[in-house]
Amino acid sequence: MRNQPDPAAVGTLLRHVLELLDGDVAAVYEEQGMAGYRPRFSPVVRALVAQGPLSVRDLAEAIGVTHSAASQTAAQMARAGLVTHTPDPLDARRRLVGLTAEARSLLPRIEAEWEATATAMAELDAELSMPLGELLAEVAQAVRRRPFRERLAATRRTA
Repeated sequence: MRNQPDPAAVGTLLRHVLELLDGDVAAVYEEQGMAGYRPRFSPVVRALVAQGPLSVRDLAEAIGVTHSAASQTAAQMARAGLVTHTPDPLDARRRLVGLTAEARSLLPRIEAEWEATATAMAELDAELSMPLGELLAEVAQAVRRRPFRERLAATRRTA
């Protein structure tokens, strides 16, 4: 039996599940000839296809991550030749993230793998007591309502 994270170590368990899922998706991308393409790039690609070039702030909002996470992902994608950063013609202080021709050429494969991933996730969800995405969204809402930091502070006051 493989080592499993302690269920009480929720952060470790979440990272482990993410590594399992993303690792397999990344392996499929590599098998499909997209070795430099990472699973975390797909939400960015989908947002840029739907909305066109976006500032990092708008990109972060579109994909539901922090500004820092969107900036880091865009930088990784730029190094992989998938996005460019160009000055915003309406505000020279901002830079827009846009897809390169190389990224656009990969779109049919990216979209096919996105669909396959969604289908595989639906199959996995059928084995769970509730769909993983719904559970994680519920957790995120609960932590937004009352941050974990507040919950930790409350346990220190009662101990």
